[in-house]
Amino acid sequence: METEFLNATYVTLGLNLLFTLVTLIVSVTLLIGIDRLLLKEINLQQEIKNGNVAASIFASSIMLFIAIIVGMGIH
Repeated sequence: METEFLNATYVTLGLNLLFTLVTLIVSVTLLIGIDRLLLKEINLQQEIKNGNVAASIFASSIMLFIAIIVGMGIH
């Protein structure tokens, strides 16, 4: 009984880690695409490196929304 529970826990952990990696890759890819498509005059990555907090908040909010959409699609 305990072995089955541990196996199920490990499988669930592995699936959650895989889901996290897929979501992260998709959200970063889409963030770069949105940056290049919509913000042609602003280099978002350079602004973040320069310490622009607003650019960091904007980028993280886009990644969060993409993660929510991908999560709903996979769930």
